[in-house]
Amino acid sequence: MPHALLIIDVQEALFRPEPRPADADIVVERINALARAAREQGASVIFVQHASATGDLAEGSPGWRLLRELDRQSGDYVVGKMTADSFLRTGLAALLEQLGVSSVTICGYASEFCIDTTVRQAAARGYEVVLVSDAHTTHDKPHATAKLIRTHHNMTLPEISSFGPRIIARPSSQVSFAD
Repeated sequence: MPHALLIIDVQEALFRPEPRPADADIVVERINALARAAREQGASVIFVQHASATGDLAEGSPGWRLLRELDRQSGDYVVGKMTADSFLRTGLAALLEQLGVSSVTICGYASEFCIDTTVRQAAARGYEVVLVSDAHTTHDKPHATAKLIRTHHNMTLPEISSFGPRIIARPSSQVSFAD
């Protein structure tokens, strides 16, 4: 079963300014370890990069760039997006099909937006999904802390069974890209 690691929206404008996302440094370390493991085990590594028409995430701006601490290699892929859905009006589905991927592992930013939407869309499109429970993050919100938001998504997304494929929340130390 070919696998892909989707690293969503780990970008300068989202991770550099204060206040930073919860556990930002350790999340990036875990993402880099996942990317290394994915490559070693023959899985594809795909960076998903959000762009907006204006502002800090305007395509080509310093804030739009992928975070410089990320471990990127020449064989990795980059897919651009303009909504919370990594599949909507992007080349992600075609790339996954070209690579023969049937299972995706998802990490990155923001738990309640792009992570949540992409997990649901991946399952709806027939992919087995692993949500890396300790390698996605967000910022604190007025109604809930980032920790609570992350916990909520780690607990609720795996409860969705109506799509058919499984959604599993698993810590980075337990993620494998082998069949």
